[in-house]
Amino acid sequence: MQLHQVLLESIPKVLDMKLVEKIFEINVKKKFSFSELNRLIPLVLKLTDAAQLEVNHLLSRIDSKSKLRNSLEKNQELEYQINGIIDRWESKIEKLGGYPKGLWLADFDSGEGFYCWKFPEPEIQFYHGYQDGFSGRKPINHHSLPIIGLS
Repeated sequence: MQLHQVLLESIPKVLDMKLVEKIFEINVKKKFSFSELNRLIPLVLKLTDAAQLEVNHLLSRIDSKSKLRNSLEKNQELEYQINGIIDRWESKIEKLGGYPKGLWLADFDSGEGFYCWKFPEPEIQFYHGYQDGFSGRKPINHHSLPIIGLS
């Protein structure tokens, strides 16, 4: 199955497909408006929720107490699978126009800085400058949206 199909199939059924097609183009780096990005966040949230559930399931299977050779090999295989899930999540975020910045953390370009999203935030609530990182996150003041280019 093509990634484009997978992404489109994972869009919540409450979203109108024609609207979704207008919201984003896959594999395009772009600048998002505040409202445009908030329409995309349900998909980002769903993709991230699915990935973190898979990772948590595999983490629960890692045997941290056993020193037996077969247990160590099993743990290495589980770690490999976990890294694969995270890599696929990052790839999906990039295809949606975002920049993965950490585990379940992504930035989206606003044209004047980055909107900053972290799982499980239900909408965009923070931004930071291009030179700032997660520690520079500031809450979005909705009254100042036009001033900071977040409309």
